[in-house]
Amino acid sequence: MTTVKTDDKTIFERRESAARSYCRSFPIVFESASGAMMKGADGREYIDFLAGCSSLNYGHNDPDMKKALVDYITSDGVTHGLDMHTSAKAAFLEAFERIVLEPRGMDHRMMFMGPTGANAVEAALKLARKVTGRTNVVSFTNGFHGVTLGALAATGNGYHRGGAGLPLTGVTRMPFEGSMGKDIDTADFLNRMLAEPSSGIEPPAAIILETVQGEGGLNAASREWLRRIEQIARAHGALLIVDDIQAGCGRTGSFFSFEEMGITPDIITMAKSLSGFGLPLATLLVRPEYDIFGPAEHNGTFRGNNHAFVTARVALEKYWADEGFQESVRERAGFLGTRLREIAAHLPDARLKGRGMMQGIDVGSGALASDICSRCFKAGLIIETSGAHDEVVKILCPINIDKGTFARGLDILEEAVGEISRSASIAAE
Repeated sequence: MTTVKTDDKTIFERRESAARSYCRSFPIVFESASGAMMKGADGREYIDFLAGCSSLNYGHNDPDMKKALVDYITSDGVTHGLDMHTSAKAAFLEAFERIVLEPRGMDHRMMFMGPTGANAVEAALKLARKVTGRTNVVSFTNGFHGVTLGALAATGNGYHRGGAGLPLTGVTRMPFEGSMGKDIDTADFLNRMLAEPSSGIEPPAAIILETVQGEGGLNAASREWLRRIEQIARAHGALLIVDDIQAGCGRTGSFFSFEEMGITPDIITMAKSLSGFGLPLATLLVRPEYDIFGPAEHNGTFRGNNHAFVTARVALEKYWADEGFQESVRERAGFLGTRLREIAAHLPDARLKGRGMMQGIDVGSGALASDICSRCFKAGLIIETSGAHDEVVKILCPINIDKGTFARGLDILEEAVGEISRSASIAAE
């Protein structure tokens, strides 16, 4: 057996594609992780404020999920079963029905496809087009829905769209709330465009949106705007799709990001933290009247990730069956908002964005945000940027992070911002 130096990064540079991304910001070989902490091969520990880009809402290696998974594997539980009935899937569906759907009065059915968020978006768009017989979809500026071709057509980011290699069609882009300034009602603008027979916009099959745009810069839609968009969708015969892939599973405080917004989506896309353990699992929640795909009309070889079903069930029963958990997330979100306001005060014109445990600071410049994140990493904090110009320093730590670690991570962020502020002050003298 060949021995490999675990801290040797040359193999990645030699053999891994240039498409690799996060490792460029965090050039460490990581060996282990627990809770909100990651440990490098050099023995150094890092606080994780990225959490798998919201795929690890409950932290790394939750002990109860890990035990359930190990027990399942050692008992020869079904690993791969296509979409056949398995005990693991049955237990997950029962838990999701009992803990999530029924208490919220939701009758949505669950559809499994390929295991990534982009797979879920592709299925949602395809289903909406089949239901309505229409082809056009309305999406919004700064929205991010994935980089496979259908999802990419609905994604606004120019860098990612540039990788398509062919025209991205079937989507009409509209301005998200606040994107044209405070004085322009973008919901009214959308309604006028759809109502005007000479606008040139085809009647849409669906309107797809994120209630908080994660990659787009933590732009958080208001309750009033979302309710208006739902009304517009109904008035114009379009399905409402909420992409809850990054903002769901408790990231904004409630299980779904739209729960307190007074809307009922026709289709909900979920992935990332749905498995609870960082295992691949994606799904659509579909209102029964729109569940019209025929057998295998939309499928995927890995649509039955039984290991993910096991950990997802534990995540639901451990965290979401207890109403106190949701309150603890909101408490942490309040603490985060308070600390971010204090940190933002160090920088002129900096402003807070997002909501819940999905908040950050718009520092106005991608270069400045990158500098802050780089300083944080050197001090032992993993944190990333988002936004059209990467101008937002985004916090996506586990939503159950222990308060001491949470405070230490925010201290590191504040020190990095403070260093930059002090340097700027000295330079100005």
